[in-house]
Amino acid sequence: MVRYESTKQLTIEAFKTPFQKGLSSGNRWVKLSKLVPWDRFAKIYLEVMDKKMGRPGLSPRMVLGALIIKHMKDLDDRGTIEEIQENPYMQYFIGLKEFTTEPVFDPSLFVEIRKRIGKESFDRLNELLIKSVSWEKDQNPIKKKRQKAKEGEQEKEEGPKKNRGKMQADATVADQYIKFPTDTNLLNESRKKLETMIDLLYEKTGKEGVKPRTYRRVLNKAYLRHSKKRKKTKNEIRKMNRLLLEGVLRDINHVDRMLDYFERVGKDFPLRKRELRYLWVIRTVYRQQREMYEKKTHKIGDRIVSLHQPHVRPIVRGKEKAKVEFGSKLSVSLDQGLARVDKISWDAYNESGDLKDQVETYKRLHGYYPELVQVDKIYATRENRRWLKERGIRITASPLGRPGKQSSESYYQKRKKRKEAVERNAIEGKFGQGKNGYALNRIRARLRNTSESWISCIFFVMNLLRYEKIYFWPNFYQYFLSLRNLLLIIIFSRRKRSPLLATL
Repeated sequence: MVRYESTKQLTIEAFKTPFQKGLSSGNRWVKLSKLVPWDRFAKIYLEVMDKKMGRPGLSPRMVLGALIIKHMKDLDDRGTIEEIQENPYMQYFIGLKEFTTEPVFDPSLFVEIRKRIGKESFDRLNELLIKSVSWEKDQNPIKKKRQKAKEGEQEKEEGPKKNRGKMQADATVADQYIKFPTDTNLLNESRKKLETMIDLLYEKTGKEGVKPRTYRRVLNKAYLRHSKKRKKTKNEIRKMNRLLLEGVLRDINHVDRMLDYFERVGKDFPLRKRELRYLWVIRTVYRQQREMYEKKTHKIGDRIVSLHQPHVRPIVRGKEKAKVEFGSKLSVSLDQGLARVDKISWDAYNESGDLKDQVETYKRLHGYYPELVQVDKIYATRENRRWLKERGIRITASPLGRPGKQSSESYYQKRKKRKEAVERNAIEGKFGQGKNGYALNRIRARLRNTSESWISCIFFVMNLLRYEKIYFWPNFYQYFLSLRNLLLIIIFSRRKRSPLLATL
């Protein structure tokens, strides 16, 4: 049975909240605030800021806290500010001393923040987390006693430290949030941009003479008729591309003649920097599309797939879901569950050439080479195998050559190899976590440097959450051991009828 009592809506002042008693110390934002390296980030943030000129800037803690909230909640810039504005725990997390209903800063500042805080800043923070985890593991008293004798003897006899640890490496693509590109759509979008530019230039000439003819109505009808077809043949697509190529060339010539007029009359240059940039991109798009049309191919170097983001390139990965992805290619290494972006490239390349730098970075962070490198087959080139063998590093790849009839490996060795090969899946899981949970496959930043900052911040947030688990579970384990010891004392006291129970 459902009951409903009609009552008047309470005023916001009469609405009761539990916050008069104070906020909960067990909240996730309160716990996370104790783990974030605020002071280290403040030092990195102030290095890229001009501290001598302008009004006082935002607090580094507020900046980093807002970025962490944005990517943990997968929000846009405006949604992040609104979420902070409504949540007192988030306001505590970013360093405010009291709750406020006002926005902490304007959402448009996120763009400037991403421009200033690039990939290098987040790389330094990720290295700090990796060093912290390694330092805590080195402080383990059980391992410390064993390692002291071993490392002491080794330093006297051999000198360099013994290889330790495991490193996984792989590559993925961070897709940009753009419309799926086709030649027809790209040419039609270029045509519309040029027509808008022609209208602007004609207005600035004072409407002198006859306005250039662009045949926009004819082309709009033809493109609409073409786009409504569910299945398009190759000849239909080629015919439409030829029509659009003629229209784009005609509009480019109109724009050039109108710009020559402004130069001849002696007037100021009429186009702004953004419009001039679009004109340069459209010229390149026309040249590439004309060349592919004449050669009847779909491949060309440095192919542009977006007018708004001309730095994005098609990257062929051969995945089942999407054979071609549009974004930046990332070379990532995984160390103790913490990921580090070693390289961001906007062009397709073979990631096997990054393995040496990734291993050297591991040595720079830890002081020794990894004992095992867990990678897929593309990394197992002859050059990489030779380089790793010289440094005593094993690789999870089958040996070269034809396998022998009788294997000399024991059952334990075969089982160990299978287990080590399966452990490489951890980095695939890290990619899945970034794409499913933190929109690594929908990068909404439009500039090259802001996109790289966006990607690096996502990996820093994932590392921060991983670091929280590494930090929390050892403490929980110690608490569990102490609780177990207490129970054993109680049971032993009852059995022996000892007065020890009275003292507990």
